[in-house]
Amino acid sequence: MSFLVATIAAAGRHTASAPLARRPAAAAAWLLLAAPAFGAGAEAPAADIPRTADGKPDFSGIWESMSGADYDLEPHAGREDAPPGRGVVHGDFIPYQPWALEQRRKNFEARATADRTRLQCLTLGVPRSVYYPAPLQIFQRPRDLTIVNPFGAVRTIHTNGTSHPEGPFGFWLGDSRGHWEGDTLVVDVVDFNDETWLDRAGNFHSDALHVVERWTLLDANTIRYEATLEDSKVYTRPWTLSVILYRHREENFQLIENYCYTHAYDEHYPFEGADRLPPAESDVAREREVNEP
Repeated sequence: MSFLVATIAAAGRHTASAPLARRPAAAAAWLLLAAPAFGAGAEAPAADIPRTADGKPDFSGIWESMSGADYDLEPHAGREDAPPGRGVVHGDFIPYQPWALEQRRKNFEARATADRTRLQCLTLGVPRSVYYPAPLQIFQRPRDLTIVNPFGAVRTIHTNGTSHPEGPFGFWLGDSRGHWEGDTLVVDVVDFNDETWLDRAGNFHSDALHVVERWTLLDANTIRYEATLEDSKVYTRPWTLSVILYRHREENFQLIENYCYTHAYDEHYPFEGADRLPPAESDVAREREVNEP
């Protein structure tokens, strides 16, 4: 399906896509710039990828997706809170059950306040924490990989042949057990809760979510990430998304914690150099209230 056709079809999914359908010239321009279909010209892993001492691909480093997938996994026109995007779902649309499609519409309408885990800088879940527009850092050793996100969430992918624990526990990030298929790390993730969304547009899952991830180094600085999601409570069949992660190579680049839900308390926890920072909007507003007659 072309990007133009997919985007116009999306108008029936949520009304924010309608503006692009009303602008044929803009839509045609997007069609000319649209990326190839998923899987077209897929690259094989490069021979010169970094490897660990035991010969496995080494994913260590700081990575980030530039896909824009977190705005909306499906094709969508631009709206006030998101730029237009091609989407990252294979086949364009998530195969929701009828009730779930209606719930997705309600989520979309309430997205300004209902996307709680993002707005409060809490755990984003899997796979959203991978393509969210913020860097993530991977630490790798033979028995596991540790993924750290700016919101403070730490995820462990066990690669030592152990099995999922008997649950359910309802983890925010699920339980991740990986194995190698050649140079691709395949990760089985189960035992979720239903508190996280998949993006800012209200795409969602239940506690029955099962994710299978495939992590592949295309070269030393590029990862192809693919996730297949299955959820018998929400979807009619399994479906797949894929994005590219790029290595941060800026000098002295590092991961910085982002606990945005603590901003209201910043004045109570001063730190060295705080007096040189511009005042927060809340401080300016309070000063205005005091000084205005």
